[in-house]
Amino acid sequence: MGKSREIKKRMKAVGNIRRITRTMQMIATSKYSKAQTKATASKPYTTALYELVGELASKTGPDAHPLLAGGESKSGREITLVITSDRGLCGPYNGNIIRTAMRHLREHAPAANGRIEVVGKKGATVLRFNKFDLACHHTHFGDNPRYEDVERLAQDYIDRFTAGEVDAVRVVYMRYISAGQQRPEVLQLVPFDHSNVTSTESTSGGPSALYEFSPSAEELLGTLLPAAVKAVLYQCFNDAIVSEHVARMVAMKSATDNAGKMRKRLQRQYNRARQAQITTELTEIISGAAALE
Repeated sequence: MGKSREIKKRMKAVGNIRRITRTMQMIATSKYSKAQTKATASKPYTTALYELVGELASKTGPDAHPLLAGGESKSGREITLVITSDRGLCGPYNGNIIRTAMRHLREHAPAANGRIEVVGKKGATVLRFNKFDLACHHTHFGDNPRYEDVERLAQDYIDRFTAGEVDAVRVVYMRYISAGQQRPEVLQLVPFDHSNVTSTESTSGGPSALYEFSPSAEELLGTLLPAAVKAVLYQCFNDAIVSEHVARMVAMKSATDNAGKMRKRLQRQYNRARQAQITTELTEIISGAAALE
C-alpha cells in the first residue's frame, strides 16, 4: 500500500509540473510571435541601410569617415557587449552565447583588456563567476528593448571609438536565422568593415544595383554610417529576444512531452503495484479460508 501511495504522489507532482511547463510554452509561443514580427519588420531596413553604407564605403577610402575600418590601433582595447537573458529555462541559449563570449575574450587580448558589458542576469552571473571584470551591467532593456535606449548605447560606443578610447566594439549575441536555426555570433559593430557586405550581384546572380549619390558619398557617410551602426545594434537586440523566446518555447515543449511520458510510465507502475497488492490480499483471504476448514 505504501508503494502505491508514493507512486500516486509522484504522478500528481508530475502532472502539476506538466501543467506549469505547458503554460510556459504557450506564453513563450505568444511572445515569440510578437518578437518575430518586430524583428522581421526591422530587418529589411537594416539590411538595405547596411548595404548602402557598404556601397558608399567602397566608393571612398577608409579616411572618409572615422567609423570606417582601416585605422591603426590607438589604445589596444576593445568594448565587448554580451547579450544574454534575464531568465533561464530556455535550453542551451545562454550557454552557447556565454561560451562564445568567453572563447572570444580568452583568444583576443584587446577584448580581455578592454571594457566588458553585459545585458541579462545570466551572462553577468557566469562571467563574474569566471573572474571577468564587468564594466557595466545593462538592466533596463528587458524583453522589449526600445530603439531610443539602444540608440543612446550605440552613440556612446561611437563617441568612445571616435575619441580613441577603444579600437573596436563587438557584440556577442544569438543571431536569429529561422525558427529552427539560431547561431551565436561575434559581430564587429565599429569600425564598419564594408568587406563583409555581400553585393546584390553575388547573392542573386544578376547585375548589382547602381547608385548615383547626391550629395557626395563622403557627405552621405556622415549621416548614414552612424544610423547604420545604431540600426545594426538594434537588430542584434531584436534577434537576441526572438532567439530567447524560441529557445524557451522548444525547451518547455520538450519538458511538457517528457512529463507526459513520465506520467504514463508512473501510471503503469501504479497499475502493477495495485495489481500485486490485490493479488496479495486475495491470496491471504484464500489461505485464511483454507485454514478454517
